[in-house]
Amino acid sequence: MELNVNTVYTTVLSILNKEQRGYMTPDEFNKVATQVQLQIFESFFEDLNQYLRMPKTDEEFASRINHIEEEIQNFEEYKSASSHASGVYGFPQDSNNKNEVYRLGSVYFNAVAGTPQIELVNRKEYKQQLMSPLTQPSKKFPIAILKGDAVEVFPKVTTFNPVRSTAADDVKFSYIRKPNDVKWGYNLGSLGQYLYDNRTYSDTMLLKGESIPFSTIPGATTATGGNYTNIPTSTSGSGTGATVDIQVIGSGSITLTSSNLVVTVSNSDQSNGYAVGDTLSIAAGAFGSLNNTLTSDALVASQLAGTNPTTQGSVQFDIDSSQQTKVILEILKYSGIIIRDPQIVQAAQQELIQEEANEKR
Repeated sequence: MELNVNTVYTTVLSILNKEQRGYMTPDEFNKVATQVQLQIFESFFEDLNQYLRMPKTDEEFASRINHIEEEIQNFEEYKSASSHASGVYGFPQDSNNKNEVYRLGSVYFNAVAGTPQIELVNRKEYKQQLMSPLTQPSKKFPIAILKGDAVEVFPKVTTFNPVRSTAADDVKFSYIRKPNDVKWGYNLGSLGQYLYDNRTYSDTMLLKGESIPFSTIPGATTATGGNYTNIPTSTSGSGTGATVDIQVIGSGSITLTSSNLVVTVSNSDQSNGYAVGDTLSIAAGAFGSLNNTLTSDALVASQLAGTNPTTQGSVQFDIDSSQQTKVILEILKYSGIIIRDPQIVQAAQQELIQEEANEKR
């Protein structure tokens, strides 16, 4: 079960403020939490290496090895290459088109039946294998050279496995991905306070409270004056889930114009998949006796999270909730540095030392 970012942040603030020692802003917390998560994530591999050399237990809930392996499994991926050109296959990429491979495990040749594992060699070993007829690469015994964020596979294939959908599917990667950056997202309250935004952050989400212009409205379009909340929309693109709040200025049946219709992304919005240039549509009958479909102006960059600096939407910890104590103590250690209170650093450090000693005793 993932560790909730709001639980950690509110706990850290409670401990810091217990004796009025200071405050940790959301931006500071996000940076420190991301670093702490990566630090704990890296420790999994060192701990596993150490536990494998220690006496083992078969007790179901007491096996340290099983626990660490379960932690690591959350980050294991098996995906096709992201690109292909002349036998060079790019590492898999995430939704932001960034390299997703943090620790490379094995590479498999899906271009032929059976998907044999590809042996990774350096340039010298490749040259040596070519010199002997017995060790030359074949489709059943392929080899590859690492080239930055890609592998070059030998032999080059021209006849591909018919089950593949693209040439990039000819190579599969087994790897460990990096944890996602932690983000405690918020909206500003009426008093300027930070209010936790529990929506899952996405680069393609619409921002809460953004105004959506409807400059071109059919001449005979009418609706009843008043305020309407959480009105569903459709889109010209691939976005889903956007709801809007609507104000029709006036009373009774109003002929709508761009000046008496105010549309903003609603607070219940759980949208994603939107892009610059998409339009939103509100169906006839969706609110206040609306008699025609309304179509918005094209969305612009400032209305989308990924193309505009934003505090909205949250990203939970990728590591398991069993790491909550360690995460909070590590964040407190860093927070003591931020607010220049050595007592916090010392107290957190002592707790961490004691906890680590108990784990590895």
